[in-house]
This record gives sequence, C-alpha cells and structure tokens, in this order.
Amino acid sequence: MNLNSLFTIPGKLLLALVLALLISAPVQATSVILKTTLGYVEIDLYEDATPVTVANFLNYVQDGDYLESFIHRSVPGFVIQGGGFTFDGTNPIPVPEDAPIANEPGISNLRGTIAMAKVEGDPNSATSQWFINLADNSAELDDSNGGFTVFGEVMGNGMEIIDAIAALQVWNAGTSFTEIPLIDFPGTGPIQRSNLVMAEMFEPAEFIINPGVNDAWYDPTTPGQGFFITVFPDSNMIFLAWFTYETERPDGSIQAMLGEPGHRWLTAFGAIDGNTANLEIELTQGGVFDSSTPMPSQSADGTIVLEFSDCENGTITYDIVSVNLQGSIPIERIAPDNVGYCKQLLLP
Repeated sequence: MNLNSLFTIPGKLLLALVLALLISAPVQATSVILKTTLGYVEIDLYEDATPVTVANFLNYVQDGDYLESFIHRSVPGFVIQGGGFTFDGTNPIPVPEDAPIANEPGISNLRGTIAMAKVEGDPNSATSQWFINLADNSAELDDSNGGFTVFGEVMGNGMEIIDAIAALQVWNAGTSFTEIPLIDFPGTGPIQRSNLVMAEMFEPAEFIINPGVNDAWYDPTTPGQGFFITVFPDSNMIFLAWFTYETERPDGSIQAMLGEPGHRWLTAFGAIDGNTANLEIELTQGGVFDSSTPMPSQSADGTIVLEFSDCENGTITYDIVSVNLQGSIPIERIAPDNVGYCKQLLLP
C-alpha cells in the first residue's frame, strides 16, 4: 500500500549507508542512552578512535536536536536508522543539520555497532543521521562510499530492544519514509505519534546515588570480599553489608558460627548526599547460626563513606574502631545487569 499522503513534507535522499575497515577493538569512553518507545538502550561511544564523529554526535545530543525524533527507516536484517526527523504532533520535521564532518573509517560495521549515515557518493557528508547495524554488514558497508564511520556500540541487552524495533511492520509513507517501522498502524489515515518508534538520545546526568546501584559489588584486587548495597529512595538512605569469605571449604568439624573465621560481616546504614553516602558501621558478633542462644550483640564500630563516580565504579573509605583499621577500597559490580537501569534513572 502506498501511503504518500500520510507524510507530506519532502525529505532528503540521505540514506546511502556507512563503512569502516576492520581494526582492533576501539577504546570506549563516553556513553549515551537511546530512549525508545520499546525500551532503553545504552550506547558506548568510541571517543578515542573517532573523535570528530563523536564530538559531532554529542553536539546534536546536547543541543536537544534528537528530542521527539523517531526511527524513520528499518531494513530487517540490515539496519535501523534515526536522527533525521522529529515529530511535531502532525508532521515530520527535519533535524537542523550542522556542517558535514570528515569521514573517520576504520571500525567494522558489525552487529550492534552504531554508524553515521551520509549522502551517496560523498564520503564526507555525515551530519545528524545515524544507524545501528542489525547484522554483520562489513561486506556491504566497510568498503563503500569511502567507508561508513562506526563510532560506538550497543551495550548489555540493548540489542533485544533494537531487534524488537526491527521486527515491527514496515510501511511505505513516501519520500524519506518508504521503509518506516510503525506500531499498530491500521493502514489508513494519518500517522500518529503513538504509531512512531520514538528514539531520543540523552547523556546520563551527573551521577546521583539511585536504586540502580542495588547490587553485589566487590574489590577486584581482593576477590575474597564483597558488598551488598541497597538504596531506599523514599527515605534517601542506603544500606551496605560487607562480607569476606574463604576460598576453601573449612574442615567438616568446624561449626558454622557468626563471627568465626571463614565468614565475617559488617553492616552500615546512612544518608545519601548526591553521589556520596555517610554510613555508621554496626558490628554484629556472637551467637550461633540458626539458633536462638546465645544471642548476638550489636554495637557501633566506626564509619564508612561510600562514593560512586558512575553506575559501575565506586569507592569505600572506612574507619573500623574495634580493630583500629582505616583504608580505602575501589569497588565494581559483580554483574552488569543493573547498569542500564542505573543510567536510565539519571536521564532528565
């Protein structure tokens, strides 16, 4: 079905795609969040490998040019494309374009990478439009039109969201929208915002402790100890449990007692202030596991300052009174499952 009447604003012939030569893995630095109708996608940008492209892309992000933008092209098994148009509630509006940038080929167009779209026959014509590779497109894109610049990659389970977008029915709405994915479109009548796959780009805000840090963390230099962290956002408080464990099972004759060598715990609780929390340590000792007697005792035993630099890294600075022990420990997540959620909570 031809839907030329649905979108009446003419578009540019923009969609000659991108490329890159296969090289070693790029350094990942800056990240952005792609907020779509179907979910959030974290994208790491290759700031060191493609500095011009990343700076250009972030300029569009920071200027708010991608607000109310949508996926305007989907070719299943190949790419989905956005960054070209926003929606004003009635019509698509071209994203204001900055000057074209120099091409920076060198990274292969593999599944899950994001690259810049450009005008056919002009390697140095990339402006605002980007696409995400749904498959290994290196054979098609790494050697065409001077090479399409890959400048980042989808992280975590983000490709599940991208694949869900690619699975939507594609319609021909004419002009620049001959391959537009739509949600629950009846086939006639004007396209509504609810039919579009909105695709807005954001940089995570300055880090503030949020429930996305709820997880198990550890010190990578001493893997025999770890931390459970839980945020209570309604009260702006945070709980931390610090434990150590032996890497070898103790002799079978040893009774499992709280406080005995093999397993040791400290807990701490305190208020959150931005990316930092000041916690009071509570020492629990005595007692026998799974027994009402003897009763364990609890007492204050120093302080912990918990500070996060981002959703994946933090520092614990401690002062444990009972053993006159002070120090600082870097911590990392044991698993990355909550990283994307943590970054979502930092969006404006």
